[in-house]
Amino acid sequence: MQWKTEDMNMYVQSKEYVDTIVIPLLPVSFNTDDKQLVSMAFQHELLTVFTNEIEKQFKGRIFLSPSYTYSPSTDIEHEMNRLNLWCEEAETQGFKHILLFTMDPKWKKQERKLEGSLIWLPAGQVDTLHSEEAQKYVQSQINQVTELIMAYWQE
Repeated sequence: MQWKTEDMNMYVQSKEYVDTIVIPLLPVSFNTDDKQLVSMAFQHELLTVFTNEIEKQFKGRIFLSPSYTYSPSTDIEHEMNRLNLWCEEAETQGFKHILLFTMDPKWKKQERKLEGSLIWLPAGQVDTLHSEEAQKYVQSQINQVTELIMAYWQE
């Protein structure tokens, strides 16, 4: 289920069965060099494709949150506090599993301080999402993360 009217109506009616929320963490900045702009846009595209596929596979059990966007230049402590508030709100709504998806390694360094379970995806060596190589990479990562999510549910 996603942050769309149709899905929200379905979520409201069946929220006792939806115990997992996926929150994509995406950097956004327009005050950076061109290479960084392209890199952030690529992260956004890849993470969107990835989390949409995860949501499709587990529809009815996973809720895909709108992306948590942050400025890479903002103090990480500030962003962790803000993100942890999102996690606490999700927990009060009944989500037992809060999965935070990112491609940004700075979150990995803060993992123990986060209220959710961080799933860090390396960016890989693909230049475009439309290549066959990118599709294989995404599918490989999805297969691995699917197993990880099911392991979280068995805890």
